[in-house]
Amino acid sequence: MEEILQQFHNLSENQRMQFEKLEALYQDWNAKINVISRKDIDELYTKHVLHSLAIAKVQTFVPGSTVLDVGTGGGFPGIPLAILFPETRFHLIDVIGKKIKVVQAVAEALGLQNIKAEQLRAELVKSEFDFIVSRAVTNMPDFVTWVKGKTKKQNKHDLPNGILYLKGGDLQEELKDFPKAVEYNIADFFKDEFFETKKVVHLPLKYVAK
Repeated sequence: MEEILQQFHNLSENQRMQFEKLEALYQDWNAKINVISRKDIDELYTKHVLHSLAIAKVQTFVPGSTVLDVGTGGGFPGIPLAILFPETRFHLIDVIGKKIKVVQAVAEALGLQNIKAEQLRAELVKSEFDFIVSRAVTNMPDFVTWVKGKTKKQNKHDLPNGILYLKGGDLQEELKDFPKAVEYNIADFFKDEFFETKKVVHLPLKYVAK
């Protein structure tokens, strides 16, 4: 939590309170539905919250923008990003209903009005978004096929509309067919050793007229 306050020092009192509430909420829900591994729950702020917020170090979302979180699990990276960007609308999806139930409960407990959580496959999402975020749900080639045609035509950010993907390790082979993909080392932003091999990958996606 201290690291979050250091890294994002313009948080409002309400945002601080929302971040602080995350630990108790996830401890409580994890006792009922295992959405975070037992060994990770004690390091929630580093391994889940701060990891999610690495995306914000690569791209700040402007008010009125829309973001799709695919395979959100217990709400990562979507919930921390929704706290940080209250004027951006987030659509969090996962195929597992009990995980979406947790996301909805956490969002409600925090008073987050900018989250829609739904049990849904990515291919069935009809809307278009500025960015599509995710945390290593599959390899990049498969992920791209899931989300093709779901980005907006008009760009309003520094980075072109597309994917912001949290992934670790050597991605050379996985990204070989995507020459426009750019890797950002999270260790450049956060010092914890957990982030040494972690990356945010930005991959622009072309708008596809329906």
